[in-house]
Amino acid sequence: MFEPVESSVSFPKLEERIIRFWKENGTYVKSLASRAEAPAFVFYEGPPTANGLPHPGHCLTRAIKDLFPRYKTMRGYRCERKAGWDTHGLPVEVEVCKELGIHSKEEIEQYGIEPFIHRCLESVFRYTREWEELTERIGFWIHLNEAYVTYHQSYVESVWWALKNLFDRGLLYQGHKIVWWWAQGGTALAAGEVGQGYREVADPSVYVRFPLLDRPDTDLLVWTTTPWTLPNNQFAAVKPDLEYAVVAFEGEPRNLIVASALVETIAARVGKQFNIRATLQGAEMIGWRYRPPMDYYYRAEGDKRGELKAGGSQAIAWRVVGADFVTIDSGTGVVHQAPAFGEVDYEVLLAEQARFLDGQGPPLICGVAPNGTFTEEVPEFAGRWVKDADREIVRKMRDEGVLFHQEQYLHEYPFCWRADEDPLIQYPRKSWFIRTTQFKDRMLENNRRIHWLPEHIREGRFGNFLETNVDWALSRERYWGTPLPIWVCDETGTMEAVASLAELMGKPGLEGTEVWEAAKRANPALPDDLRVHKPYIDAITYQSPKAPGGRMRRVSEVIDCWFDSGAMPFAQWGYPHVSGSQEAFARQFPADFISEAIDQTRGWFYSQLAISTLLFSPGREPNGDSVGPVDYPHPFANCVVLGLMLAEWWESKDGRQRFLAENEAVEALGRGNFVHKIGKMSKKLRNYRSPNEIFDTYGADALRWYFFSNQAPWNSIIYSEQAIKDCIPGFLLRLWNVFSFFTIYANIDAFEPAAEIAGDAGQLESARLARAASYRPPAQRGELDRWILSELNRTAAAVAAAMDAYDNYGACSRLNAFVDALSNWYVRRSRDRFWSGGVSDEKTDGYWTLFECLITTAKLIAPFVPFLAEQIWQNLAAGVFGERVASSVHLCDYPTGAPELIDEVLSARMELVREVVSLGRSARMGARLKVRQPLAQVEIVLADPAHRPWLESHAGLIREELNVKTVDFIRKADQYISYTVLPDLKRLGPRLGKHLPAVRRLLAEADGAAMLAELEAAGKVVLRLASGPVELDSDDVQVRLQAKEGWAAAQGRACVVVLATELTEELLTEGHAREIIHAVQNRRKELQCEYTDRIAVGIVTDAEPLRRAVERFGTYIAEETLTAPGRLATEPIADAEPVELKLAGFALTLYVGVVSWKP
Repeated sequence: MFEPVESSVSFPKLEERIIRFWKENGTYVKSLASRAEAPAFVFYEGPPTANGLPHPGHCLTRAIKDLFPRYKTMRGYRCERKAGWDTHGLPVEVEVCKELGIHSKEEIEQYGIEPFIHRCLESVFRYTREWEELTERIGFWIHLNEAYVTYHQSYVESVWWALKNLFDRGLLYQGHKIVWWWAQGGTALAAGEVGQGYREVADPSVYVRFPLLDRPDTDLLVWTTTPWTLPNNQFAAVKPDLEYAVVAFEGEPRNLIVASALVETIAARVGKQFNIRATLQGAEMIGWRYRPPMDYYYRAEGDKRGELKAGGSQAIAWRVVGADFVTIDSGTGVVHQAPAFGEVDYEVLLAEQARFLDGQGPPLICGVAPNGTFTEEVPEFAGRWVKDADREIVRKMRDEGVLFHQEQYLHEYPFCWRADEDPLIQYPRKSWFIRTTQFKDRMLENNRRIHWLPEHIREGRFGNFLETNVDWALSRERYWGTPLPIWVCDETGTMEAVASLAELMGKPGLEGTEVWEAAKRANPALPDDLRVHKPYIDAITYQSPKAPGGRMRRVSEVIDCWFDSGAMPFAQWGYPHVSGSQEAFARQFPADFISEAIDQTRGWFYSQLAISTLLFSPGREPNGDSVGPVDYPHPFANCVVLGLMLAEWWESKDGRQRFLAENEAVEALGRGNFVHKIGKMSKKLRNYRSPNEIFDTYGADALRWYFFSNQAPWNSIIYSEQAIKDCIPGFLLRLWNVFSFFTIYANIDAFEPAAEIAGDAGQLESARLARAASYRPPAQRGELDRWILSELNRTAAAVAAAMDAYDNYGACSRLNAFVDALSNWYVRRSRDRFWSGGVSDEKTDGYWTLFECLITTAKLIAPFVPFLAEQIWQNLAAGVFGERVASSVHLCDYPTGAPELIDEVLSARMELVREVVSLGRSARMGARLKVRQPLAQVEIVLADPAHRPWLESHAGLIREELNVKTVDFIRKADQYISYTVLPDLKRLGPRLGKHLPAVRRLLAEADGAAMLAELEAAGKVVLRLASGPVELDSDDVQVRLQAKEGWAAAQGRACVVVLATELTEELLTEGHAREIIHAVQNRRKELQCEYTDRIAVGIVTDAEPLRRAVERFGTYIAEETLTAPGRLATEPIADAEPVELKLAGFALTLYVGVVSWKP
């Protein structure tokens, strides 16, 4: 006997039971042990930061990262799943600063670096329990207790090994560059970090006069969106081969020089007439001198000249220079140059400095302090945050007559990715860089070998990022991070890198270890891993190898935490220092699969690829520690890039109230008083439910199925509670009901497969099932059984192929279609067989067929909805076979389909008959005719008559499904229907222009039936014009099918179905009988009758149509409702509660009571 299955299932409670079962039985560990000798499928876990609460986006990443390893394990691979925690960097520091109520570096240092580091360590694992709970509840199998941790000494030393490797090869260097600078935090950010913080802002856009010294009536006109950089102007750049115009604008006392191509644009912007006085080439202006609009530096240095290498002298600054980067896309064609605050501007300065003798050229002017405030060199604004000074700088220029025009400019601007109210600035800084540009071509080649999903990431977002690669700004002037392992001689400046603490401790004349020792004595609970962190590592010095008496002292910086996470392929093992790490790394490199959200293209995806390419590229000589070189692609071969997750909420029109469900908004505000919103998830707005709320209400399987089946994972997905809820009846509950149906009737008929299969039953594959005496080969079973087994195996093959291609959406579509076919066709068409009394070969065939379908489906869905799959397996397999079968569905092999059981012809035929039925029901719905109402006839027109003989032989099935009396097949349906072709002219007009009349003519002449069929099949139609083909989709043109009076019709890909809608008295009477049956069946459910219970029925009504229905179809009503013989009456039933109903508009009182009855 199978364990009874509750009809009203709580998936959250079911999942709790399954989680306990997995824990108690060590199922995950067993799944790894069962594949111990199997080939490896390598998966890398992108380490999350545990000092923040997990959100729904993490549900998606953890679900997808469970899906493919779980699938590959079932396909016979060994998939080790090592978790990780990203513990360093700005995310942690920013959180601690919020807790302490501080923000700047000065405040951190005032608080104390040592206690600040301790607070960072405490913060790192604040929400570990929540992360572990999310991981468990979403069903993500991974070794959390063996996680790599980026602050651990073994991990830090592995990173040091990589950095020493790069330093010794000349790839890690210190340079003075313009970097994106987080002024409030006092550190540079890498390009990947900068890319994560862009958002649209409105900045002042100003057109400013630069008066020419030698042309007293003419100014250069310069445009900038950063007025705060104007006090630091040094040059004005023009394009040498671009034409410029000297323009007199209406009402302006002085001429202005702008690019000729932009004159009209500028005139329109300011609303002034103009007159071009002269034109000249940009090259003619090179060397012209001007007075800057803000002359703080010009006052002292304006007349200073320097000696040129080529001979002669020239003014060092405030003159026109040539530059090829000048464009006419915007602005004026004359570009303000402030080398301290722009990478391109800085290159101009370097080029100018190179023209002068040493020490004679222009210095770098920088009137801004590292904290982002003006210095005393800009006295009017000293101490002011630069961007806050924009408004006053503009006012000053207006007052002094150098401001020509001002407006607001909307553009994308970067903010700190971890302090989103802090805008970044470009700033000159001495930093440590990795020469990634030297490896750009190798990174591009590596990237070309990676299988990206979606594929456009390769040449698009990621490829473009690599094409514009700049050297990696590695160092951070911060505190909580991996210390840069470089020591510098305090006398000679000699530098060297160390690869481990052991190497450092072996240096001669070592001093400073007592600082850590004292801290450890004061607090024995401090983890030993802190000894390689600030401030303890900073205290360690040693004897200089180059200068007697000199000391080697560590540079103060820590490194970009993205280098930490990007080093995880080898650092997770402590490579190469930890014993066994070289073997572990070699075994688990490169990865077969990784997945994270699209924002990681410039984060973890890039850091991994860059580090791996630099360390392990083909063509590089291996060193003693390295496992390389390794052929591309590495460090990963397949990457599923997940789309953004968006929130859905409802908001009052004033924006003050938010609701996470529409019914909540309706209840609070009333309809029409709120707006539907879709946008970025925001902790501040609280516009999404927590994952636990979803798990508690709907279950993890519902959330997983929504993620996997709703769309391809790389598309943006809306975290819609209603859509998650809809997954339950749409898939989970549908399969559950089939499972429940089987167990009920299998128990009634004592179908016990475990009793018939002796010995080891393995994984209940077809070959094992065939050992049962009553199991007949599929070829000997009925057509319906053979069809569903064919569909089962077709589905298994298609799902496996899709999953091998990392197409979970395609796989889910096939699974969804199969469960629909199993429930809504196979089970529904087989119900009479299961309901019939006694046991027959055909009935037993049905049980074996449905049993095999459910067992195989449990395996097929296991990677997607692991909890439901396990419940089905535990009941149908482990629950009755015990230790003779696999103890968990997740210990089974994944089905890939048996080709010999696939019957493509039968599948095509059954698909056709199902389409006929579906279209017939659609036509009924359009005519508002219930399926329970019999109709006289159906006419069917087939696009391809190849299967007509088979369909004719199944006319009885079609009659039953569509509830019609006759089925006819005809060649054309012209006498029943007509077609109207309706182009969307508003949509097509702008696109087609002069070709629209020709398209309208072709559409008017088109065969509507053929066009509708083409739209149904291909999603588009192609029209042949003299000028070439034109494609139209269903948004461009609609083809409406109109049935003539007395008929209803619908058209699909393969056929047209036409129903007669005229209702005779006999048809109406039979329809009333079916309505009575439906009402009685509903009453049985309300009374919670067992499936075998016999009942007595009383139907009391004054309505003659209903009385006639009982009289003529009483026997049919009794049979369909399991009414005991002689117990159908037209009068009240004793001890039965009356129920007042209206059927077909007529009043009826229904009495139903369970009775004792034996056949």
